[in-house]
Amino acid sequence: MRKIVIATRQSTLALTQAEQVMEHLRKLCAEHAIEAEFEIKKIVTRGDRILDVTLSKVGGKGLFVKEIEQALLDGEADIAVHCLKDMPFELPEGLVLGAIPEREDPRDCLIMRDGYGLDDLPQGAKVGTSSLRRSSQLQHARPDLQIEPVRGNIDSRLRKLETEGFDAIVLAVAGLNRLGLQDHISAYLEPELSLPAVGQGTLCMECRSDDEFVLNLLAKYSHEETAIVSEAERTFLGKLNGGCQVPIGAYAKLTGELDGQRRPRIELTGMVGSPDGKQILKDTVTGYDPELLGTSLAEILIGRGAAELLDAARE
Repeated sequence: MRKIVIATRQSTLALTQAEQVMEHLRKLCAEHAIEAEFEIKKIVTRGDRILDVTLSKVGGKGLFVKEIEQALLDGEADIAVHCLKDMPFELPEGLVLGAIPEREDPRDCLIMRDGYGLDDLPQGAKVGTSSLRRSSQLQHARPDLQIEPVRGNIDSRLRKLETEGFDAIVLAVAGLNRLGLQDHISAYLEPELSLPAVGQGTLCMECRSDDEFVLNLLAKYSHEETAIVSEAERTFLGKLNGGCQVPIGAYAKLTGELDGQRRPRIELTGMVGSPDGKQILKDTVTGYDPELLGTSLAEILIGRGAAELLDAARE
């Protein structure tokens, strides 16, 4: 009987996600006569400890994963459950993404005190988000908005909507759905208005590259379509060397067409913006190779000035 330790952050959402993954893995073990038992290990990351500073000022991507990855490397855990949007493009040597399960709703949403959409927000409304990607796109659509940072778990952000005078806050739909809090949603922000973060709505399972038992188990959990679109989005991010410090978004979807090799056609949209939202570079490409597609889109936007925007945002 193999004991498998699943590492996760200790927020309510992270634990809920890890428990959902654990139940799926238990079912897979039962279906395939695999003998394994599971336990969850809670780990506090640097991103969990720093709550009074926006992520863009303290390191961005990797803040929520490094301590968990160290537990994998040290053999204290066997599987890590992450939100794919928190994952840097490059993984530490010895670790791999063993599974990418089916994606949840990738959209952003508004949770408002009054009204049911962006147009219902009054002139100069105070909107809470610590995401440069979200604030850039919202200010591009509504330059009058007063964007203020808001950190913490979902419950604390919902409380801050009432206690800190926000007219609205912006959250990911996927987290609200997983916690059963979708009734709080006032308006969905479609990708045309607010392009999601790379990998938003998608979980991933990280493990050691030499753990054949875990790799074989996780392979049964992975969702091929989600893995394809995730590769396109993450390649785009990697080519731009992007993180939470810069406003970058991407969203890939399959169109339903197949090429001669039975590969699905992918539509990938990406954006790079200035933090103030005054400049937004956005384009869409289609093709069948996710890596080539992500590279191509990054090069298109670089040719239109994305590198200069990213350098300015980092400074």
